[in-house]
Amino acid sequence: MTKDTKSTAHDHANHAGMDHSHHDHSAHEHMNHEEMDHSHHDHSAHEEMNHEGHDHSAHDHHDHSSHGGHGGHGGHGAHMMEDFKKRFWVVLVLTIPLTIISPMIMHLFGYHIDFPGIQMLEFVLGTIVFFYGGKPFLEHAWHELKSGVPGMMMLISLAIVASYGYSILTTFFIEGMNYYFELATLILIMLAGHYIEMKAEMSAGNAVESLAKLLPSDAEMIHADGSTMTIKVDQLSKGDNILIRPGDKVPIDAVVYEGYSEVNESMLTGESVPIVKTDGDNIVGGSINGDGVLKATVSKTGSETYLSQIIRLVSDAQAQKSKAQSIADVWAKYLFYIALAVGLIAFFIWNSLDGYLVGLQFMVATFVIACPHALGLAVPLVNAESTSLAAESGLFIQNRIAFEDAYKINKIVFDKTGTLTKGAFGVDEVSIFNNQFTEDQVLQIAYAIERQSEHPIAQGIVKEAESRQLPVLDVADYHNLTGKGLEGKVDGKDIQILSPQATRDAGYTFDEAAYDTSAAKGRTVVFVIYDKQLIGSIAVSDMVRDEAKDVVAKLQAKGIKVIMITGDNKHVAQTVGDALKLDGIYAEVLSEEKASLIKELQADGAKVAMVGDGVNDAPALAQADLGIAIGAGTDVARETGDVILVDSNIHDVLNILNLSRATKRKINQNLMWGAGYNVIAIPLAAGALAGIGIVLGPALSAVIMSFSTVICAINARLLRSDFNKIKE
Repeated sequence: MTKDTKSTAHDHANHAGMDHSHHDHSAHEHMNHEEMDHSHHDHSAHEEMNHEGHDHSAHDHHDHSSHGGHGGHGGHGAHMMEDFKKRFWVVLVLTIPLTIISPMIMHLFGYHIDFPGIQMLEFVLGTIVFFYGGKPFLEHAWHELKSGVPGMMMLISLAIVASYGYSILTTFFIEGMNYYFELATLILIMLAGHYIEMKAEMSAGNAVESLAKLLPSDAEMIHADGSTMTIKVDQLSKGDNILIRPGDKVPIDAVVYEGYSEVNESMLTGESVPIVKTDGDNIVGGSINGDGVLKATVSKTGSETYLSQIIRLVSDAQAQKSKAQSIADVWAKYLFYIALAVGLIAFFIWNSLDGYLVGLQFMVATFVIACPHALGLAVPLVNAESTSLAAESGLFIQNRIAFEDAYKINKIVFDKTGTLTKGAFGVDEVSIFNNQFTEDQVLQIAYAIERQSEHPIAQGIVKEAESRQLPVLDVADYHNLTGKGLEGKVDGKDIQILSPQATRDAGYTFDEAAYDTSAAKGRTVVFVIYDKQLIGSIAVSDMVRDEAKDVVAKLQAKGIKVIMITGDNKHVAQTVGDALKLDGIYAEVLSEEKASLIKELQADGAKVAMVGDGVNDAPALAQADLGIAIGAGTDVARETGDVILVDSNIHDVLNILNLSRATKRKINQNLMWGAGYNVIAIPLAAGALAGIGIVLGPALSAVIMSFSTVICAINARLLRSDFNKIKE
């Protein structure tokens, strides 16, 4: 089965009844999914959608069981973000008195406060901070523990549980300096860091829900006596007959048994040209009917429909992608193991040397210091800055993890229509057959008739005439010649704009070889007849974006292979591929095959980005390591993409990679500062140099921690100047 929905001449069918001899018109029946093999997909993912389209893993791109840390909260949306904000303010209020009466702060600044019950006040304030402020971290640490993959949440929880537990001991049972201040400031900083990052990453929507919204909820069913009744789409069964009126959305997959109309499938396929549907043709739920009335028999229901299969592909791919971990979690995982190991070793060594109280003190100090405040802010500060920079540059980041890893991309797959091309027709060539007419005159005559039509090809001719500022001629007796073209009268003269076959049938001859050459380049050709004379032809095609060649060249200069994927025929694809000097071309690819093709490209370990704008691109966008959606495309494509090009400018693909690289450098630098503190702090906290009198006390640790945090904040701000130097 081939796919040729937009191939040259024949797609102008209702507009001009194009000649099908050069192309396989049956190709447009790529929407017939009877032959689709979905056995390789995990349908269990679809079952978990609760059959309502509410797949939370698809919504937030993250899985708390595998990613409890940074960036793992998108699915909770504004409610979760506001919860962090509220907890932050409460903890801030409680931290102020805890700071004033903290033994460490008093020692550091040389003042003394004491009153009866001071320790109990610290205990009460610290307990509220621990349980109220620490609740989200403890809950998500439990998810990480169950998943067996520790991350930032377990590292934070190790520190706050150790500091709170040890502080209780020093309050009621043993001698020693408590850690209530460290507990409060650590929770406060982590709440601030997560709020900053969540605010920066708030996602715009749910791809699966948007897919479901493409289908109307009602359908008009035809009874045996010819009467109709409106019923819910989910009440339809295979074999039921339905009526689709002009301008209506097709409610469900069906086969036409009566009628003739052009159906716009661009919402689903990204292809710009409406497709003629008549007896025996398949129509797809979610597509939009043109001017004709169609009667059709329901062919698929439920999970068998085209849209349901797209939903399943998107859900499966997003569920796989959600298992990734953020950079901060990877660092935190190793730091957790190191802190746990060093702390336990310190306890056993000091327990054997000076008793369990000393061992306990060094172990707790190690756990607390292992999670410096700087590490909690290192990534959120950079992420907030990069998200702000992205928004200013017309980039909307929806999936933080995918964006963080964008610097690894070594293959980029572009959809053709609306991505590398404009998705709108433009005039390639005006040919003159009668020397009494100029090129502008032929175009002007066609313009007069075509401006009466809403067809995409007509709009391309109108746009060209308007760009040349050609005068508008008055038209009388305008008619749409079904399957042939258009006709009317200009200055009393008969005008016809006909398809190649309609032109032949009318008895006119033209240079067939020249037409074949034009058609082979992916062009649609219409012929202009003025007062019974064939005076010329106009060739139109989907125009390559002006910036596409530059973008492709720059990507290749970075060592990235650029590949194009399209449902168009090989002639059209090759014409675009040759013009842009692409590294690979895949033509006549069905919607469900795009995601499989991305998988194949990933099979050798390559990191693949996908750039697309149609519903049929959604599974591929979800499957790719980085899905880049064109902002002017469909809602589903935008919401499935990890990054959205708001301005629909593919130059921004370069900016995504440049910003990702710059962000990666800043994150690594900040993590080096945040974790570099631990290189010194953990051994000293564990008492490695206690034998020579060097111990990292709370006061000194606070100074080093503050210094590290300030450096991270300043370094994050420098991302702006770094990116502006390399911005396209």
